[in-house]
Amino acid sequence: MHDRKLKSDNNKAGQGEGAASTMNEELRFRRLAALEMGGPEAIKRQHANGRLTVRERFARLLDEESLREIGTLGGSGEYDENNKLVRVTPAPYVAGMARVNGRPVAIGGEDFTVRGGTTFGAARRKGGQGGFIEDLAHYYKIPLVNLIDGAGGTVTSAKKRGYVAFPGVHGFERSVQLLGEVPVVSAVLGTAAGGPAGRAILSHFSIMVRGTSQIFAAGPPVVKRSLGRDIHKEELGGASVAVDKAGTIHNAVDTEDEAFEQIRRFLSFMPQNVWELPPVLPCDDPVDRCEIKLRDIVPEKRTQPYSMHDLIDLVVDKGSVFEIQPTNGKSVITSLARLDGRPVGVIANNPKFYSGAMDASSAHKQIHFMELCDTFHIPLVFLVDVPGFMVGLKAEQEATLREGMRAVYVAGQLTVPTITVVIRKCYGMAGMATCNKNDIDLKISWPTGEWGSLPVEGGVAAAFRRDIESADDPKAREKELEAELRAYASPFRTAEAFAVEEIIDPSETRPILCEFIALAESRLRANLGPKGKAGVSP
Repeated sequence: MHDRKLKSDNNKAGQGEGAASTMNEELRFRRLAALEMGGPEAIKRQHANGRLTVRERFARLLDEESLREIGTLGGSGEYDENNKLVRVTPAPYVAGMARVNGRPVAIGGEDFTVRGGTTFGAARRKGGQGGFIEDLAHYYKIPLVNLIDGAGGTVTSAKKRGYVAFPGVHGFERSVQLLGEVPVVSAVLGTAAGGPAGRAILSHFSIMVRGTSQIFAAGPPVVKRSLGRDIHKEELGGASVAVDKAGTIHNAVDTEDEAFEQIRRFLSFMPQNVWELPPVLPCDDPVDRCEIKLRDIVPEKRTQPYSMHDLIDLVVDKGSVFEIQPTNGKSVITSLARLDGRPVGVIANNPKFYSGAMDASSAHKQIHFMELCDTFHIPLVFLVDVPGFMVGLKAEQEATLREGMRAVYVAGQLTVPTITVVIRKCYGMAGMATCNKNDIDLKISWPTGEWGSLPVEGGVAAAFRRDIESADDPKAREKELEAELRAYASPFRTAEAFAVEEIIDPSETRPILCEFIALAESRLRANLGPKGKAGVSP
């Protein structure tokens, strides 16, 4: 878009006379300076590091020719003795209005080729930490996309300013407010520290690129000065740490183009703001599709794992699954998907990791996802196979009980419709985090379902310890007691008491869920608007 405008300006520049012509020439000069960014050498270094420039990123992510830049003339001018402009250093932040999949967004990102994308000391910020672009998202109620490639402030700014600013003068107030208003997406596309790193955390969805992106509170020089340890930035804050281990950033991909595709997919599930419902897409996957394969997906051996990912794929609209945090907290799967074109959030225990038991990481992951769906009116489907909280010394050191009970608390505060489908196990307090007791608490089960305060095996060992120890054959007595109590654990006995609402044929799962999610739409419409809180905790 800017290239077309500049050519037009060029044609007109020579047509006017006097002051008007001079002004047009200066406008053209300043716009060209902005497009040149940090200059050819700086751009070359950016490419050599495997990274695109900020405007190249815009071009890859946004709908073609949809960008309307704001603040193109921001920067620092140099003037000669006659006060004539001779050079412009553009601001190290680029922002504007644009469209993604035909829908308006506010977008901004650091220009690393200009002073490494560090904070620009203007009277009003374009973005990067507060500023115009966040205000635009707030007042026009449109999603915000942050393309992060900068380290924020620098100690040299104190010299320019003449004093050291108190923390919070340029705070995150608007960033926090936006979490309860519009979808906020952040892509870490370079090395992020300080304010930009904080902004990446204050997002509903974040992503980074393996090998070329890092994020940390402070970089290797600060670590060396504080702790006396030499550490490479990739070791300190690469994707293997920030995504896979810590869960600081949600997803990681191998290329920037993959990051942009994930941003587009995430936004496709989101409404423009909390005052709207998520978009419903046309669907050619039959609502009444019954998958016979589901009848045999759960092994006869109760401790044998199976693919919960395959189960999800067989139930939701074909090709609609978008998983969030696939490499962190692996004992739970959190995915956006669609049922008859309607967005849903799927929370499913993964028996391939810790047998589906909830540890601290999976609890935190589930909490974030529940809050995300609740904020943007996306109903939740729980596919349950959880034997309880993870146990043992490591689990206690990681505060699994505290994080797990936070998951129970958040589940009980949900305002979106939820439906719980017990696939196999649903035990203990972790099982409580798979339903909303403060709502209608709709629970259905497959015939393979089982539940209780704790599994029969561990429960018998604890409750009948003396009986077992005093038996002539302790092992045989233990098995005898387990068989006796297991008879009471039949899901059909629970259904007799209407303590579970329905037992279904597994092949019926998709039709039932599609019908429920369609029915939920009127409830969702009644709940439109902010929740009276930030919406999603970091």
